[in-house]
Amino acid sequence: MAKDHEDTPRKKGKGSQIIVYGLMAMLVAGLGGFGITNFSGGATAIGRVGEREITTTKYARALQSELQAMTAQFGTNITLSQAQQLGVDRRVLAGLVSQAALDNAAAQAGLSVGDQAVADQIVKTPAFQGTAGGFDRETYRFALDRANLTQSEFEADLRADLTRQLLTGAVAGGFAAPDAAVDSFYNWVAERRGFSLLQLTEGDLASPLPAPTEDDLKAYHEANIARFTAPEAKRITYVALLPDDIAGDQTVEDETLRRLYDERIDEFVQPEKRLVERLVYPSQAEAEAAKARLDAGESFETLVADRDLTLDDIDLGDVAEGDLGAAGAAIFALEGPGVVGPLDSDFGPALFRMNAILAAQEVSFDEAKPDLAVEIQTDAARRAIADKVDAIDDSLAGGATLEDLAKEQGMTLATLDFVADDDSPEGMAAYPKFREAATALAEGDFPEAVLLDDGGVVALRLEEIVPPAPIPFETARPAVETAWQADALAKSLAERAIEIKAAVEGGQSLGAFGIVERTAQIAREGFVEGAPPALMEAVFVMSPGELRVIEGPGFTGVLRLDEITAAETEGEDAQTMREALALQIEQAISQDALAIFSDAMTKDAGLVLDQAVINAVHANFN
Repeated sequence: MAKDHEDTPRKKGKGSQIIVYGLMAMLVAGLGGFGITNFSGGATAIGRVGEREITTTKYARALQSELQAMTAQFGTNITLSQAQQLGVDRRVLAGLVSQAALDNAAAQAGLSVGDQAVADQIVKTPAFQGTAGGFDRETYRFALDRANLTQSEFEADLRADLTRQLLTGAVAGGFAAPDAAVDSFYNWVAERRGFSLLQLTEGDLASPLPAPTEDDLKAYHEANIARFTAPEAKRITYVALLPDDIAGDQTVEDETLRRLYDERIDEFVQPEKRLVERLVYPSQAEAEAAKARLDAGESFETLVADRDLTLDDIDLGDVAEGDLGAAGAAIFALEGPGVVGPLDSDFGPALFRMNAILAAQEVSFDEAKPDLAVEIQTDAARRAIADKVDAIDDSLAGGATLEDLAKEQGMTLATLDFVADDDSPEGMAAYPKFREAATALAEGDFPEAVLLDDGGVVALRLEEIVPPAPIPFETARPAVETAWQADALAKSLAERAIEIKAAVEGGQSLGAFGIVERTAQIAREGFVEGAPPALMEAVFVMSPGELRVIEGPGFTGVLRLDEITAAETEGEDAQTMREALALQIEQAISQDALAIFSDAMTKDAGLVLDQAVINAVHANFN
């Protein structure tokens, strides 16, 4: 189904983000200051623009801030090496160089803010306010201490931020979006198009695909050998001890199982429940009128829509009789799906629709016993493994090999070829912690104990780097046959699509060849589920009545553009979109002007960077 997305751009401040960045980087706990003290033999700066230094502390804090933001965004710890692969360090450095260039330009121009402006900003900063709500000097000192900043350092940085805000406001402020540009972008963005799509499948072919012969498959294997070549891999020997390996050896008593069963009785003994929706009304009279409409033949969905609600809004889920209060008896008296009411509820008179009956369930102790035993044994196995970790680490530190560990600790010894970007890892390689350790493993690294997510432990040793190599036909045959069939089907469907396109261009109906999905209007950012990007790209360059064959992975279709609807020129929605586009254009012009000015100031003042000190800062994160 085609879907249309219309995200309205939101207004952003032009200069305020600069001071916000400075304040947040220095005030929020954990953004830096802890352990960031000394780099490369006491060097204090990674470089300078003109007379303005970029200090090691500021660079380290900015990096730490970015890493913490990414960790919060992705929900997992992001290391500096991972961030560097995304260019984060270069982006941070570029930002600090730009700041230094602006600071240097402001100093040369004699531009600065007064003490009162600095004081006013400090007083109104929430991080410095006490419990009474106003500025509190002790809170101020405590916040700076946590950020590892002195008062003079912070106030100097704040003065620079405020001064920079003045300069950037003068450089980047006051731009207006040209009307011609706004009109062009609006007409382009707000245009809508309607199209018809006939998607083809194997059932649309005149005859089924023939089965490939062995010669066909071998020839395909040779012609597409790159698709059947094993990538470079790390051959890794590892020893592992998993909870499942020793869970069966853990003892468990019936008394413990019975106690656990009783503690979790609600999981095993559940009363009869109902799937229920509740539609509440402001008064009894309105609820009774709604019930009368329902009895007269109107749908329950219509009643819901009339209340400006959705079915999700009124869904109570699966509930027991006691969960429904006074309405419970009437609802549970229903022997099948239906609507009852009006009945009293906590929110007023309501109609209740019961959609399904969930029978009571009871799992006896004897039935639950095997699963409970596995839980207890697995938990005991995790604890037993945790107790072994120190011994494993000590053995490795003492020079024990993985083979020694396998014998001493009863661990499993195995070897695998590890590929970091394998989309469907199996076995030990499927453990995220193993993959992380294996990815980082380098020649000469000593094995270390790595705790796995399920409570297991593993230690790894790199044996060799295995170069890419063709997979023998006998081994790759299943994959070869699948790929051959997919390619043959795609080729046959493309040929059939060309035939259909020619027939429709000759006067036949597109619907005569199968089910046609019609989309009345769609925006440029819309999408058609299951279709390749080429479809939407084609929709917005075609002429009405034009036909095209669209191909993509697992997709072949015949597309016809039906109509083009020009952008609306009147109305609140049109005005809102035009204003949003104008704001975006103004911001883009402002940002470009500021970037050009900053680059010019950097070139004019001269940029010097000390890569050795930058590397020393990076080393402090590892």
